[in-house]
Amino acid sequence: MEKTLDHIGVAVRNIEESIQFYIKVLGGELIDRYTSEAIGVESEIAIMEVNGMRTELLAPTNNTTSPIARFIKQKGKGVHHLAYRVDDLDEALQELRKQGIRVMEETLRINKHGRRLIYLNPADTEGTIIEYCDYPDRTS
Repeated sequence: MEKTLDHIGVAVRNIEESIQFYIKVLGGELIDRYTSEAIGVESEIAIMEVNGMRTELLAPTNNTTSPIARFIKQKGKGVHHLAYRVDDLDEALQELRKQGIRVMEETLRINKHGRRLIYLNPADTEGTIIEYCDYPDRTS
């Protein structure tokens, strides 16, 4: 199955400063901004686009339980995850199982943009956090 880079997730401490950097320095555009208090997310998210490529800026909204807060505490701010778009998430999950790659089942969800996503277990990806996603309601 073909995989295409969908976006890069970047953990930030100050979302306002990060947005301004992407706009002023990189010439980017703020596509959307929202807060997700869903368990396992608990982040403010700003979707930035630079020359057709998207970056999600992720700032924790709960410094105790947010996975982004834990990430920043352990590794510092910076690239949090790489997201790869697949044609069919269910089929991609079957392929992963056949290859012995585990996923973090509790991360399976649909975000506000209709993107279905799940994270692969970093123990099986050499420590890199990888998201698989699809957009089942899109025709393109």
